[in-house]
Amino acid sequence: MSRQLNLRIAAVTRTKSRQSGILRTIYTSKIIKAGALIADTKTLLAHWDETLSVAENLEQSQKNNIFGKASRSRVKDILTIFRQRYLTAESVTKALVALVNSNFPAEGLNSILYFHATQSDRLLYDTVTDLLASMHRVGRQDISVNDVKNWIGFQIVQGKTQGQWSSATVTRCAVALLSTLRDFGILQGAVKKRLAPIYLPVEAFAYIALYLRQNQPSGLKLIHAKEWELFFLSSKAVEQFFMEAHQHRLLEYYAAGSVIRITFPTESLQEYACVIAS
Repeated sequence: MSRQLNLRIAAVTRTKSRQSGILRTIYTSKIIKAGALIADTKTLLAHWDETLSVAENLEQSQKNNIFGKASRSRVKDILTIFRQRYLTAESVTKALVALVNSNFPAEGLNSILYFHATQSDRLLYDTVTDLLASMHRVGRQDISVNDVKNWIGFQIVQGKTQGQWSSATVTRCAVALLSTLRDFGILQGAVKKRLAPIYLPVEAFAYIALYLRQNQPSGLKLIHAKEWELFFLSSKAVEQFFMEAHQHRLLEYYAAGSVIRITFPTESLQEYACVIAS
């Protein structure tokens, strides 16, 4: 990172520190050790024992080397990421285990895993909803490492990172973000990355809608939730998804002007996982 950028970061940090006392940390560089880990995630969930605690399950998975990794430190890193993404809420863990055990189609499950991954990593979430979504709106398809590095640099200037990141850390994060989003199907391309045509199965959409509904009871606000930008969906496209889900009897959707009523057959994510899997 250039000396000028470092000076700007320091100036912003001093100013914000004087104004608010303590800066609120938003972004971490944990994506460097993470990636999508789709196959490993499914392996963990397939071996999950609901009679054991989270800690006991993670201990068993490491003891039995279910991932086939040579490095114990690497396994430890992976398990830490799993805990953050999928194991902090019992309802989510049980729902994902139910989906894996029911052989839920890979495309839908991958979309759900991607959604939950973004909920535990603000850097990953904002890279899509801020940087990529803005590109999508103007019809730009190609995305480079430099694009992401420049975007991260701006976030650092805004004081949104955990300390002052080195140039090497910024580059590694940018590369990791692009490869992670490629593996989740948001981007495509081995070397040169570009936005991928995203296919979100209606069952996966309905699951995410129920998850969001738990913290957002307003039907109208649910349609306009920022999380839909993770899939580059406009509000109109979200409404169409709700109508399709209604037709598939996954939920009930009624709209009369600004009055939107959305109801689900259950409020339990685990029970709903069984609904959409059937």
